[in-house]
Amino acid sequence: MYTSRLSSQTTVYEVRTQLQNLIAEDNLAEVKNLLAPVQPTDIAEAIELLPEDTQLVVFRLLPTKEAIAVYEQFEPSTQKSLSQQFRHQEIRDIVNKMSPDDRAQLFDELPPKLLQRLNSELSPREREATSLLLGYQPDTAGRIMTPEYVSLESDETVAQSLERIRSLADVSETIYYLYITDAQQHLVGILSLRELVTASLEQSISEIMNRDVVSVQTNTDQEEVVRVIQHYDLIAVPVVDKERRLVGIITVDDAIDIVQEETTEDIYKLSGVESEGDDYFQVNLLAVTKKRVFWLLILLLTNTFTSKIITSQEEVLEKVVGLAAFIPLLNDTGGNVGSQSSTVIIRGFSTDEMQGMGNLQVIIREGIAGSLLGLMLGIVAIIWAYILQQNLAIAFVVGISLFAITIIASVAGAALPFIFRLLKLDPALMSAPFITTAVDILGVLIYFSLAVLLLEI
Repeated sequence: MYTSRLSSQTTVYEVRTQLQNLIAEDNLAEVKNLLAPVQPTDIAEAIELLPEDTQLVVFRLLPTKEAIAVYEQFEPSTQKSLSQQFRHQEIRDIVNKMSPDDRAQLFDELPPKLLQRLNSELSPREREATSLLLGYQPDTAGRIMTPEYVSLESDETVAQSLERIRSLADVSETIYYLYITDAQQHLVGILSLRELVTASLEQSISEIMNRDVVSVQTNTDQEEVVRVIQHYDLIAVPVVDKERRLVGIITVDDAIDIVQEETTEDIYKLSGVESEGDDYFQVNLLAVTKKRVFWLLILLLTNTFTSKIITSQEEVLEKVVGLAAFIPLLNDTGGNVGSQSSTVIIRGFSTDEMQGMGNLQVIIREGIAGSLLGLMLGIVAIIWAYILQQNLAIAFVVGISLFAITIIASVAGAALPFIFRLLKLDPALMSAPFITTAVDILGVLIYFSLAVLLLEI
C-alpha cells in the first residue's frame, strides 16, 4: 500500500499497473487504500493511463471531494468521455462543485445536448458564474479567469477584513492576494495576506493597501496575461472590465497551463501539424492524418519544381556526375538554417524579445549571422568535397553554393514570419513549409548556375 505522495513519473505508471491488477481481482477496497495518500494530479494521470472501460470504475471509488479535484485535473478529452458515462446525479454533483473556470473549459468540450442539460441543473450562482466566463471570447483573460476571489473594502479595519477572509477562504481560488474595491466594485488597491496579518488590527485597509495595481482586461489575450504574470512575478493577476470593475482573477497555475498549451501549439505548427488545441496522441489516426497531410501535399507538389530544375540540367550532370552527390547536402543545410532562423523569430513574437528592434534590423542581423555560418560551413564543405571527389573546381562550386544558400536561407527564415504576420496569416504554421520549399528551389538554381559558370560547361 502507498503511504506517501507520488514523487516521479515512474511511480504513476506503477500505480496504473497496480490499479489494473486490483480491478482485475475485483479488490475495490484495496483500490481505495492505494489511492488514499496520492495527490489528485497524480490520481488523474494514473486513471488516464487506464483502459477506458476501467477509468470510470476507479473514479467512482474516490470520495466526493477528492473526485472533484481529480476531475478538474483530467485532460478535456477524458472529462468529456467520463461525463457521458456518469449517472445523472453524479455529473450534476461534480459539475456544480467545480471551479467556474474549469467548468467553463469543460463546457467548451461537451456536446450541445449534454451541455444544455448540465447548464440547466446548475445552481443559480454557478450558472451565472459559468455564463459570465462563456460570454467572453476564447483565449482571452475573461474566458480563463475565475470569479472566486476575496475582495475587501477600503474603509474596513484589519480585524473586520480578517473575519471576512475566514468566511470566504473555502470558496476562493487564492487568498494570498486581497483585492480592494469601492462601492461600485472598481479595483482601487491590492494587499498581500502577509501585509494584512502583520498590520495593527485597528488600522484601516486604505492605510496599508497598495494603490499601484497591475491588472489585465477581460479582452486581453491569454499569452499577454502570461507575460504580465511572468514579468511582475505574480501569483495571481486581477481581471477588470472596461470600467475597471473587478470581475475575476487568473492564478499562476492557469498561466502554466496556458504556456504548455501555447508552446505545444507552436511546436505542432512549426512542424506543419494543425493541432487545433486537441491532444495529438488522443486523436484517432484518421484525424491525425488529416492534420498532417495538407502541408505534406503542398511540399510534394512544390518540390516538383526542384525535380524539374534538376531534370533540365541533365547535360551538366552527364559531364560532371560528381555534382549530383552534393545536392542533398546543400538542400538539407539550407532547410535547416532557414528553420533555425524562423524558429528564433517566431519565438521572439511570443516573448517580445525583439522589442525596440525594427523588422529590417532583425532581418539584417539574421543575414549577417547567415553570412558567418555560410563562411564556416562553406570552408568545411570545400575541404570535404575535395576529399570525396579529388576535384578542386567541384569543391569550390559546393562551398560557394553552400555559402550563398546559407545567407538566403537565413534571410528567408527571418523575413517570411514578418511577411505572413503582415498578411494576417499564422507565422508558425506558414513559415516552415514555405522556407523548406523556397530554399530547395533556390539552392538548386544557385548550385547549377555556379557549376556552369565555374566549371565552364
